[in-house]
Amino acid sequence: MQSLQQKAYEWSGVAASDAFAIDDTNLFETLGGLQPFVDLSTNFYNRVYDDEEEWFRSIFANSKKEDAIRNQYEFLVQRMGGPPLYSQRKGHPALIGRHRPFPVTHQAAERWLHHMQQALDGMSSIDPDSKIKMMNFFRHTAYFLVAGNQMTRQDLGAPCKHATSKPADE
Repeated sequence: MQSLQQKAYEWSGVAASDAFAIDDTNLFETLGGLQPFVDLSTNFYNRVYDDEEEWFRSIFANSKKEDAIRNQYEFLVQRMGGPPLYSQRKGHPALIGRHRPFPVTHQAAERWLHHMQQALDGMSSIDPDSKIKMMNFFRHTAYFLVAGNQMTRQDLGAPCKHATSKPADE
């Protein structure tokens, strides 16, 4: 059986060296600390909660936007070299487990990535090289969650959606 990481590399089209290029430097320091991550997360979730697609907005319907923004920026700060804000408040990120209640499909991942790309594009405080590194990490992580979602659903006996959900590039 293919590992979750292997599926994420395959489905995302991002090589391992690119998926984790964020680890080659401390982006928290490079970008000047907390504020760029707060701004990115706010910009991103404003787009998500205003999405024209009801099916996509419904994924977030049971979450408060302010909580989603805080969870994301604290996770990003921690993952990109800053203090462990997320873990201090919520424990280990455990991304697959925390996303288990949501329908993390190929279609949802692509929609999420669309909004993240737009949010990143709107950030003049983030340099182009950092944007590329971050987007590669986001693309890989989104598909890691798709793989984890499918594995979890299969383990629980739920139908697997992969048979009807293809990656966008197929």
